[in-house]
Amino acid sequence: MAEIIIGTGAAVPAYVLDNDGVAELVETDDAWIRERTGIRQRHIAKEETTASLAEEAACRAVVDAGIAPNRIDLIVVATATANQRMPCVACEVQEKIGAQQAACFDLNAACTGFVLAYQTAAAYLKAGIYRTALVIGSDCMSQVIDWQDRSTCILFGDGAGAAVLQRQPGLSYLPVAGADGRKGEVLSCQALYEEQPFYKKSGDSGFLRMDGQAVFKFAVRKVPEAILEVLESNGLSTGDIDWFVIHQANRRIIESVARHLGISMERFLVNLQEYGNTSSASIPILLDEGKHSGRLKKGQRLVIAGFGAGLTWGASIVQIA
Repeated sequence: MAEIIIGTGAAVPAYVLDNDGVAELVETDDAWIRERTGIRQRHIAKEETTASLAEEAACRAVVDAGIAPNRIDLIVVATATANQRMPCVACEVQEKIGAQQAACFDLNAACTGFVLAYQTAAAYLKAGIYRTALVIGSDCMSQVIDWQDRSTCILFGDGAGAAVLQRQPGLSYLPVAGADGRKGEVLSCQALYEEQPFYKKSGDSGFLRMDGQAVFKFAVRKVPEAILEVLESNGLSTGDIDWFVIHQANRRIIESVARHLGISMERFLVNLQEYGNTSSASIPILLDEGKHSGRLKKGQRLVIAGFGAGLTWGASIVQIA
């Protein structure tokens, strides 16, 4: 049995902060940001929250899947920016969409979160424990960003994406995941945030800190390795994959991954120019855009790959219904 994506959904905040707006907060400009990251704007939560964005994306994914909410057996939410310690975001989503039969929990693996949440849900489905799962990535990174720190504030945005997975007859693929806790200090956030306007600046406590060069070197090495490993584990090559969907952190990273794999950028879905780095939400937002634009088609084989704080990484081969 295999897990198949039968529905997707996404949600982003209404407020858009372009690079010129960022330049009003920190010394930078549009050309500098675009050249180094490929990002031109990002969505910032003002009224929305991690939970409300997750709920909206979930509702859209369930409608897209064409199933009743009471058919969902499991809800897994990947997030590093939950609004509260408890209840978990997954339980809030369950209440909102009326999926009262579902088991619920959250998972935190930062930007790798959606990939690991997908793998977790897929394991439940393959084991025959559940038949239908809702997997969500949702983060409001603007709440943990120091808007005086140019190395991070230009990169991140807020959003949520969701996918409905269903156990169906078909070929099952082995996943790949890993972590290196020895390198945790290169990307860290020391305390839970308190709700605050995105532009507030108040010292170091609770803000994300990143060694950009170390993260870049890690990503351009580990992501191609993980992709090749997941392909080899399943007896496939890059030519067997229709689309590569990797975490949207920086266009230079994506281009480097393409070069390492020896494949064209045309086979990579990219939307970071519109949203920035939305952490655990980036891959499911990309899947939803690809599906509804017609680029992702029934029966296609995709690789999803994530990398992030921990340091963590993961890759899976997924199929679209």
